[in-house]
Amino acid sequence: MEFRYLPMTDTDKKVMLATIGAENTDELFSDIPVNVRFNGELQLKKPANEAQLKKELTDLANKNANLTAYSSFLGAGVYDHFIPSVVDHVISRSEFYTAYTPYQPEISQGELQAIFEFQTMISELTGMPVANSSMYDGGTALAEAVNLSAAQTKRKKILVSKAVHPESRAVITSYAKGPGLEIVEIEQVNGRTDLVQLANELDENTAGVVMQYPNFFGQIEPLNEVRELIDQQKKTMFIVSSNPLALGYLTPPGEFGADIVVGDTQVFGIPAQFGGPHCGYFATTSKLMRKVPGRLVGQTTDEDGRRGFVLTLQAREQHIRRDKATSNICSNQALNALASSVAMSSLGKHGIKEMAMLNMHKARYMKDKLEQENIDVVTTGAFFNEFVIKLSGSVADINEALLAKGFIGGYDLAQAYPELEGQMLIAVTELRTKEEIDTFVKELGDIHGR
Repeated sequence: MEFRYLPMTDTDKKVMLATIGAENTDELFSDIPVNVRFNGELQLKKPANEAQLKKELTDLANKNANLTAYSSFLGAGVYDHFIPSVVDHVISRSEFYTAYTPYQPEISQGELQAIFEFQTMISELTGMPVANSSMYDGGTALAEAVNLSAAQTKRKKILVSKAVHPESRAVITSYAKGPGLEIVEIEQVNGRTDLVQLANELDENTAGVVMQYPNFFGQIEPLNEVRELIDQQKKTMFIVSSNPLALGYLTPPGEFGADIVVGDTQVFGIPAQFGGPHCGYFATTSKLMRKVPGRLVGQTTDEDGRRGFVLTLQAREQHIRRDKATSNICSNQALNALASSVAMSSLGKHGIKEMAMLNMHKARYMKDKLEQENIDVVTTGAFFNEFVIKLSGSVADINEALLAKGFIGGYDLAQAYPELEGQMLIAVTELRTKEEIDTFVKELGDIHGR
């Protein structure tokens, strides 16, 4: 009665060992040299039965500050957005929830159509003609874009703005080690990329320029100016990481001449979930269609003229010759992509635009209220739903005090930018009410004024 599933008994072990011709479990590890084997007992607690384990895990989970009990003003890549109730109803259906890669299109039409719709909506939001069937998350999608630009241009130098998410920049650095790419980071000035340094670093060896839109500080980068700089160098590719919700209002990167647009659809239908899993997207030009990592789902008709869907392109080594593969990405985030598709469909194009505008309006309302409390707002340029403030004390201490008042405070920028000690990145989404904003500002003002 202690286990949900029947455990393996000693008799089971004996039968299995006898079947493979081994006398005991130790014989299974005989190929491992004795001097590298671990001899002793691991410092682990004794195993608990299921009831005890569930209670222990529940007690641990209850120590987390969740978004039901707390009002969150923390963004920095993971956001608390409205999720239509229909999302959970659809993704909980067993044909989607348990589905694996749709290798057999004749029995996977629902899954394939869902992915196709995801691709279509991402293309419309980004202004790009081609989008793949999702990737792990925004960070890996961006790193894959960097590798694609290097392979396509046969160049090694990548210019990455320091206004790009610091975790994404870390993933790029890791990915760059294999092909030996040179990563040059362009400084940020007052929350935006230093275009003077960017212009100076651009040369005939530059494979790609990486920008974020809106950037990590919430500000809107001048993509048209960046495109003009890039055009001075032949073949250099323009890579933009973009929040797809912001594209419900902002001009899409495709209209600024971006070659690759990537990002994360966590903002559509995917809860914060303490940081994952997410769903990356990868959109590009028709010219690069056969270089896209992951998969592309295409629409066709069957022999009876009925609409159907198939896996059209799969550019990884499992499907084509190894030397022709463009990526070793082995899966996608089909279930989370479905969640995003359902959320985007439920909201519709007008709903997404309204949602984006609510984020912008509420963020500006909070900015005005903070200034009225004499809190220094650092952000001066155009921004989406995040902006930076400067506090007189430790951001970590202030956030701890805010937590005691029922609020999850903003991101401590000193964690990734030591020179920005005392500065906090605040996110305001459509879910934050006027009462929550007013109370947060009052509490922050009281704590800051101590």
